[in-house]
Amino acid sequence: MDFASEDRAMSLSPDEYSLLTDLYQLTMTACYVGEGIEDKPASFELFTRKLPDNFGYLIAMGLTQALDYLENLKFNSSQIEQLKSLGIFRNVNHRFWSVLAEGTFSGNVWAVPEGTAVFANEPILRIEAPLWQAQIVETYLLNTINYQTLIATKAARMRDAAGPDAKLLEFGTRRAFSPQASLWAARAALGAGFDGTSNVLAALKLGRKPRGTMAHALVMAIAAIDENEDAAFEAFHHYFPGAPLLIDTYDTLKAAQRLAEQVKAGKIKVQGVRLDSGDMVELSKQVRSLLPEVEIFASGDIDEVEIARLKGAEAPINGYGIGTKLVSGTPVNGVYKLVEIDGIPVMKESSSKVTYPGRKQIYRLMEGGKMKGDRLCLIDESESINPSSIGLLQLVMKDGKLVNQPEPLAAIAERTAASVASLPPECRRFDYPILPTIEISEKLANLSQNVSKSTEVK
Repeated sequence: MDFASEDRAMSLSPDEYSLLTDLYQLTMTACYVGEGIEDKPASFELFTRKLPDNFGYLIAMGLTQALDYLENLKFNSSQIEQLKSLGIFRNVNHRFWSVLAEGTFSGNVWAVPEGTAVFANEPILRIEAPLWQAQIVETYLLNTINYQTLIATKAARMRDAAGPDAKLLEFGTRRAFSPQASLWAARAALGAGFDGTSNVLAALKLGRKPRGTMAHALVMAIAAIDENEDAAFEAFHHYFPGAPLLIDTYDTLKAAQRLAEQVKAGKIKVQGVRLDSGDMVELSKQVRSLLPEVEIFASGDIDEVEIARLKGAEAPINGYGIGTKLVSGTPVNGVYKLVEIDGIPVMKESSSKVTYPGRKQIYRLMEGGKMKGDRLCLIDESESINPSSIGLLQLVMKDGKLVNQPEPLAAIAERTAASVASLPPECRRFDYPILPTIEISEKLANLSQNVSKSTEVK
């Protein structure tokens, strides 16, 4: 294969998602088949052991893509031949190949709705399926849910800092970790309350209009040819009237002063300007004094902490374009662990990586629209639950079929806003947040102790 062919081969289409997995998912599946246990009923739960530093909550996101993947999971004949050609599987039972060729996902999925706040050790999703199916889907589920949950959480924190009226635009495509990630980032940001994205493909796929401004290159190009920065503003305004003008390519205040003079003379109608550098507090205040009716938009490595600082300093900024600090950062380290096999609860007992056994439900106690605390229980102990509590995990796929159609992003964004607003203020802090009470039920605690004792090495 030549270099050009190798590059083309790295493009990805949805029918290749079955192979978008870690090798050990396939080797473990081969072992299950060889041992005759591939169809034993199994339950895996996806959760994070701890939150990223200075995060008081997570916003669950990525379920829609996870369910789409499960609905379409299938190994075609070409993929099976590719696997055979590797030589890695030469000793496996021949039934392994028929399991892959004939199998589709036929299990149940329980999940918290997208846009819901969750905490450490709380299942975001549970798969209940034949063992080989539940095992082989791990990699893709973690990929989409971990990343989109990270983006949604950061976006929700930014919306919380900015308030409901500020415009928040996702500008992260050039900083996202891949073209696919840029689409997921845009979706997750919109689902967590952003107003728009500059990613044209993402916007069109999601039924939105892409949003954006202009870049320094246009100002420099036209200003160099015409020897006049204002010519760039006039040209852009001519073709895109009302679009925000980027005014910090050279001297921000001089540009604002000239625009103010032209506005006063009736030569141009400016609706918005963007600041991308400098002292945002002082510059925004001076620009506001010159252009009192114009929206001021800020960008340039902004995050929720910076938004809170700007608001605290009373910077008159109406909106933010956020890229790098939204689409990158400390990952959500979600894991996917077996909790039950053939009706037998199991747990991992590795040092610092202990998990809770059994299939679980999260019950959230609400009072006056505010969260009072969560209780992590086994699914069969609802009789001991406060009747005011809400079970967060819902059945979203049964026997491999969707229970309901995917929710619109607007509904997910509304849930995100309500979920964040319901959290205690100390949980929403950006520095040293205090997490709400997460109670482990007595029955779950006892089961954990009993399972641990039963698996001790004699």
